[in-house]
Amino acid sequence: MPIRTIDNPRLYRQIAAQLSELIASGELGEGSRLPSERDLAEQLGVSRPSVREALIALEVQGKVEVRVGSGIFVARARPVAVPDPLAEGQGPFDLLRARWLIEGEIAAEAASNASADDLAIVRDAVRAMEQHQGRHRAADAADRAFHIGIARAAHNSTLVSVVTDLWDQGRGAIWKRMEKHFQTPALRWAVLRDHQAVLAALEAKDSFSARKAMRDHLEHVDRELNRGWDQLKRRDDALPAAAQPATRRRSSGERASRRR
Repeated sequence: MPIRTIDNPRLYRQIAAQLSELIASGELGEGSRLPSERDLAEQLGVSRPSVREALIALEVQGKVEVRVGSGIFVARARPVAVPDPLAEGQGPFDLLRARWLIEGEIAAEAASNASADDLAIVRDAVRAMEQHQGRHRAADAADRAFHIGIARAAHNSTLVSVVTDLWDQGRGAIWKRMEKHFQTPALRWAVLRDHQAVLAALEAKDSFSARKAMRDHLEHVDRELNRGWDQLKRRDDALPAAAQPATRRRSSGERASRRR
């Protein structure tokens, strides 16, 4: 079964489905190493971030595993795949790009239109993030309230629906797997500082700075998640051989906001 060019590069599920077919047919046998991301992207005619999203999806399904310093291999044990594709969530990097485009403008609009009550809601969300910084689940809820609160401050109910949908679509199994691999206390503190900068621009009613602060924040998240793959590899490679696990799962993506 030859690899076929994919017409629509934004659908990572098409890439995952084709690789799954190769695994099911035995052309990619158990324990065999997959081609490199670069080779897969060239053969499939898609971007490397799309390939990485597909590989993360296959990892979530238990069909592939990442071995430290060796590459991505077909898993020997194959748990049942995620039954509902929607549970995987949207591709993280396409989603971050969409948020970069949309939420930057929403922040600018909110800076002009936010009332004192609107700002209080956003401020409370930032305070909650500060208080729950060490507890990821609580901080995640506050983060959601922050972004939706800014959309409400723009005084446009459609924008509230859009931001809510973008946020909720992004918290599927693929995003959670990425967070498991790459979320660190340092990254959480950096994200908190980003939110504080957005809030300061809103309070100053500075639309230009609000747009920039929001886009800087989303680019920051995108960049750190994209670098996570290489950072994890370097960290593991630095360990003595005896300290390295035989198999460890990882995932990553490639910069979306500037491939854009």
